[in-house]
Amino acid sequence: MEDPEGGAKPQFDGATAAGRRDGKKSRRRKGKRGGQTRSAAHPASHEFPGSAGQPARPMDDAAGHPARKRKRRRRGGQGASQDSSVQNQKVEQGSAASAAPTGSDSASSRRNRRKHRGKRGLQGRPLNSAKPSHVPLQESRVEETARSAVPREIQNGAGRKGRQESNGHQGDRQAGEHAWPEELYAALDLGTNNCRLLIAQPTRPGQFRVVDAFSRIVRLGEGLAASGRLSDEAMERAIEALRICAGKLRNREIRRMRLIATEACRQAINGAEFLGRVVAETGLELEIIDRETEARLAVSGCSSLVGRETRSVVLFDIGGGSSEIAVIRIGDSRFSRLANHITHWTSLPVGVVTLSERHGGRDVTPELFEGMVREVEAMLGRFDCPEIEIAGTGDFHLIGTSGTVTTLAGVHLDLPRYDRRKVDGIWLSDDEVSAMQAKLLSWDFESRAANPCIGPDRADLVLAGCAILEAIRRRWPSPRMRVADRGLREGLLTDMMADDGVWRRNRNRRGQRAK
Repeated sequence: MEDPEGGAKPQFDGATAAGRRDGKKSRRRKGKRGGQTRSAAHPASHEFPGSAGQPARPMDDAAGHPARKRKRRRRGGQGASQDSSVQNQKVEQGSAASAAPTGSDSASSRRNRRKHRGKRGLQGRPLNSAKPSHVPLQESRVEETARSAVPREIQNGAGRKGRQESNGHQGDRQAGEHAWPEELYAALDLGTNNCRLLIAQPTRPGQFRVVDAFSRIVRLGEGLAASGRLSDEAMERAIEALRICAGKLRNREIRRMRLIATEACRQAINGAEFLGRVVAETGLELEIIDRETEARLAVSGCSSLVGRETRSVVLFDIGGGSSEIAVIRIGDSRFSRLANHITHWTSLPVGVVTLSERHGGRDVTPELFEGMVREVEAMLGRFDCPEIEIAGTGDFHLIGTSGTVTTLAGVHLDLPRYDRRKVDGIWLSDDEVSAMQAKLLSWDFESRAANPCIGPDRADLVLAGCAILEAIRRRWPSPRMRVADRGLREGLLTDMMADDGVWRRNRNRRGQRAK
């Protein structure tokens, strides 16, 4: 075969082939910088012979733009194979002049490649027979990405869809790989007013990511104070909600779960009978926990909201049928579990449902509100607890975890609809809490029901919760209060994960992957 000048086709050894690659990179670099075109840089390779009996075809179009030629090659078409051979011939012809690039050009080329790594398209790569050799590498990268999809998506905060898709790659992981485990934990809390479920996966130490959640107001304790029994209507509402929870639990592979019932089932004469019916109709076995366990779980669920500078905290959970209060004192050494710092606790046999049923929750006057506050104050008066010295340096505050305090925070922020991300962890000053309580007390039932952060389901309960909150604030005056949109479910999940040591195992896996 002869070259365009009529001479014999030159033969290239290994060194010349390396120079051919460097020459190609140098020409690509010049094109990206807007420098010389291929024709100007290599005039001898401007034209190449075509097929037999046809004139030579120019590499550039009439306007002299080589990019257009490359775009046609990338799209493919009738002359794709011919373009590939032309490109190979052009590389061979132009490599002689660039077989020995200077050291500065080589270093600049390497820097340029690093700068534009990941941005190279098909037009920056030769279309030759070497292209199929990249296919196995791409397939291996896809397979590796599939195996590591779970830890990457978890660490980057992927959405629910991404998490569900990553579940399908669990079987692809090899025995020797150290990926984040698909360890799902579930916690269900059937209270006097609500039925709540959380399914979560452990992430960083002390934290977890919620995979699925459910919450519904069932008012299981409706009429309990008067009759001492759970009504048929209330049990039907609760069982219907529990059926939904059972379906969610069946659809996932749960490593460990804990399902609890609180005050309504504790007090009701037919509480055990109701739980037997729950097992028969939903397959869920709920345990009735005592009040001390309930208080400890509330503290465990809010432990991440207690800062390192805090020395004393009064945490309260205003429920539907009872209210748990825990006094926490933290010394110089802090335990890994905040519940171990509880020095005194109490459970008041009053909640938003029971208090509103006794005093009325629809039309609440200031006098009626004050009567509810005094009733709760009398209960707190029997709680034997030493006074807490408030130094005024921010080392003491209140933490409220209940629908009452989250509602106050939502009204304070004037949210168009309730948003947990904006409420959980927010600080409210003492004056702000007083202003919000006075604002709610000035509204009638219809105004409270129209507020998007209250709604008709809580409109007759929120002022009873404010009365319990006011009694707690009078017993432990504090310049500020922190709002927690979390509670027993989070405490259950935290305790189960800590008992299983999943955070220690995950930390070990990350260390092994780093090595």
